[in-house]
Amino acid sequence: MDQTHIHLLITHLPIFGSILGGLVLAYGLWSKSSDTKIAAYFLFIISSIGVGISYLTGEAAEETVENIQGVVEANIKTHEEFALFALISLIILGVASILGLFLTIRKSSLTRTTAFVILFISLISFGLVARTGYLGGQIRHTEITNGATAPAENSENESDD
Repeated sequence: MDQTHIHLLITHLPIFGSILGGLVLAYGLWSKSSDTKIAAYFLFIISSIGVGISYLTGEAAEETVENIQGVVEANIKTHEEFALFALISLIILGVASILGLFLTIRKSSLTRTTAFVILFISLISFGLVARTGYLGGQIRHTEITNGATAPAENSENESDD
């Protein structure tokens, strides 16, 4: 397994981890469960690690696909540039989650406020990382690009002359 494979596998972790962690944290806030909030913080920390790995393996993935016929360099560039925003937001989320974890374990009076701030950060992070994934998908998945479809083969209209 090379860095391109790792990039393609791990990129889904921050997307699903940030939204799943947000749902778990929202439930933890609603149920007033410290254990549930701690679980959400761990999901965010793992997602932050995943986005770091994704970002670090992105260059190798770019080198793999940039010479494939049909791959548009502009799509790679757009994905790469937007990935930086997702990286920064998820690093902030991870650091905030470490703080939230610490405050929750210490039973600080700031636990609930911090959890709401982290929930807000997670929603922003999810939006950024989901958009980054969408842009990355456009590099090789022509079915999600705007109106770009491959011509359909119609064997009935072809003659065998």
